[in-house]
Amino acid sequence: MAKQFKDDVLTRRTFAIISHPDAGKTTLTEKLLLFGGAIRDAGTVKGKKTGKFATSDWMEIEKQRGISVTSSVMQFEYNGCRVNILDTPGHQDFSEDTYRTLTAVDSAVMIIDSAKGIEEQTLKLFKVCRMRGIPIFTFINKLDREGRAPLELLAELEEVMGIESYPMNWPIGMGKEFLGIYDRFYKRIEQFRVDDEHRYVPLNENGEIDGEHNLKNSGLYDQTLEEIMLLNEAGNEFSKERIANGELTPVFFGSALANFGVQTFLETYLQFAPSPQARNSSEGEIDPLSEDFSGFIFKIQANMNPAHRDRIAFLRVCSGKFERGMTVNIPRLGKTIKLSQSTQFMADDRSTVEEAVSGDIIGLYDPGTYQIGDTLTVGKNNFQYERLPQFTPELFVRVTAKNVLKQKHFHKGIQQLVQEGAIQLFKTVKTDEYLLGAVGQLQFEVFEHRMKNEYNTEVLMERLGSKITRWIENDEEINENLSNSRSLLVKDRYDKKAFLFENDFALRWFQEKNPDVELFNPMDQYQ
Repeated sequence: MAKQFKDDVLTRRTFAIISHPDAGKTTLTEKLLLFGGAIRDAGTVKGKKTGKFATSDWMEIEKQRGISVTSSVMQFEYNGCRVNILDTPGHQDFSEDTYRTLTAVDSAVMIIDSAKGIEEQTLKLFKVCRMRGIPIFTFINKLDREGRAPLELLAELEEVMGIESYPMNWPIGMGKEFLGIYDRFYKRIEQFRVDDEHRYVPLNENGEIDGEHNLKNSGLYDQTLEEIMLLNEAGNEFSKERIANGELTPVFFGSALANFGVQTFLETYLQFAPSPQARNSSEGEIDPLSEDFSGFIFKIQANMNPAHRDRIAFLRVCSGKFERGMTVNIPRLGKTIKLSQSTQFMADDRSTVEEAVSGDIIGLYDPGTYQIGDTLTVGKNNFQYERLPQFTPELFVRVTAKNVLKQKHFHKGIQQLVQEGAIQLFKTVKTDEYLLGAVGQLQFEVFEHRMKNEYNTEVLMERLGSKITRWIENDEEINENLSNSRSLLVKDRYDKKAFLFENDFALRWFQEKNPDVELFNPMDQYQ
């Protein structure tokens, strides 16, 4: 049992894909699933007219807009590894969901559009990965379109991201003249749009093609050899240790849409990506090879099956072995619960999972017990994993039910959607009005859409604009008369008091007038 368990854990590879919107994240995910045999037919995001939708985009609004707004989980096996992919929302309004997802992975794959280079959202998510010290693998996408020079992209990667890079392969041309990739790692050339029999051309000891070959007739071949020589002489050295420490990113070139370079990337990634890593807890580091089961909830999703009004809590297994029907502790509540309903995922396609080990992501049926960040343990273990980031909302709306007769549906919908963590619920202290806070406007649109379609309740939302939110450390001593339109006193869903300030000036003025009120921003610890 012990050896089999250890072998199983060491085959796990759990990663998130991060990028700016439209860099090709969902398309790359689908091609990886094709290689894993998890799907037989890839429907691209642009396939709306055909009725095909991206496998990882399951929510109705995602299909309508062609965007990912929730983190999907997909699992498959390839080359003896069990791969867990977490496909994160690219849209910046959903960065909270993405940030929390990044706490559940052991490595990240960063996609960069070869024409646009590094974009704002990619940089933000990259910084979170760096902060956590997780290895980052880079896929430079869309080489079959005209883009920027590869050397220029590498320079930008190193300067803007502050990480060294090692190109595992190198493009031969681009756009209409894209001929393939020169593979430094496997010492071969992989030709673009050439059948499998002739796709790979071996290289000799000098890194060149022996004998005659069509590629040699192209000036692009000679140019590539010159660039490879430059990389060999002046580029960074390959280091497995520095990749594992997140100090060096291996770079791969290809085209996800044309399914070129993806298989090479996957095979190389599986060699160098880490197996499940130890995680910090209130009792120190927890070894993934420890036989005592533990894990944490990083996401809650309501209505994955709208017909059943279900709620699924996504659990990252951090140590030991999960077995369906086992009894676990929830240290936050000081109570135990039996895990009888558990699933594994292919986006919204689910099957019951009987067992899982460190590194796996499973879904647990949630009767309303769990909160994001909850730790689950067994036996006498009552430690808790590090708290997940709670974001400070910036935009606010006042929300009411359009039809007063649907208050029951309205309250149920709000309570369930708020528990997913994308929007935060507040109540005004004096008037008990419902306010919703979010990081971006799109979250309100998704909330309105889901209330109507999943809870049959239309809502009225009155915009309150942007506010600066600060929670109160000593909130039991607060004087409710301090609340006014410029510094509104509210309670969050845990009954913790906070002020919503109109602007920076209002915040500073309040602090000067009330120095005994201790204000704090939960995000300060993640800056």
